[in-house]
Amino acid sequence: MGLRDPLTAEQVAERLTSTGWTGDTNQISKTYAVDYDTAIRIVADIGQAAIELEHRPDINIRWDQLHIFMTTHTAGDVVTELDFLLAERIDQIIQAHA
Repeated sequence: MGLRDPLTAEQVAERLTSTGWTGDTNQISKTYAVDYDTAIRIVADIGQAAIELEHRPDINIRWDQLHIFMTTHTAGDVVTELDFLLAERIDQIIQAHA
């Protein structure tokens, strides 16, 4: 299976159970409680990971929260292994800024 192959509903549900991310076969998302200044630094690191993986998350920064949304646009706006790879990297980035 390739990184951009769509995952089934069962595969997505199984992967979500241990990640803290939520979603379905169209999109996964997660909200982090971080202050604005920290969120800006985190987004810079997420940007680097996104460049490395050639995958771009949607990001929404609020004064006390960082919202991340992911789908694989190049696969038809569905969830793929690539979304979970970047989700793992994002969780690591968040931990490094905690």
